[in-house]
Amino acid sequence: MKDTVTAYLRTWNTTDAAARTELLTRHWAPEASYTDPLAEAVGHDAIGATIGAVHEQFPGFVFTPVGEPDTHHRQIRFQWGLGPEGSEPVIIGFDVLVTDDQGRIATVLGFLDKVPG
Repeated sequence: MKDTVTAYLRTWNTTDAAARTELLTRHWAPEASYTDPLAEAVGHDAIGATIGAVHEQFPGFVFTPVGEPDTHHRQIRFQWGLGPEGSEPVIIGFDVLVTDDQGRIATVLGFLDKVPG
């Protein structure tokens, strides 16, 4: 399941739209949903657009894992950080991923733990 978190973060860190679409196709279910306090998206196109908007808002920032994922059944819970590469994260969040029967990301429920004022 750690590979799923790696693929998830790789998708979020990919700035090239075509490469991001390839990652979404490979690792995310076609009807995948993403929900956090700031966004709601369903399907590869909408999720890709959401990721693109984050890159526009935070250019040069990268997502990194914070700690180790906790998993059971088809669910993964983990913390992530967002900030300039090589620096402490400015934003820290907490996501729960649920995979489908093929191991693709089907549902993402996101929370923000630390947001600058």
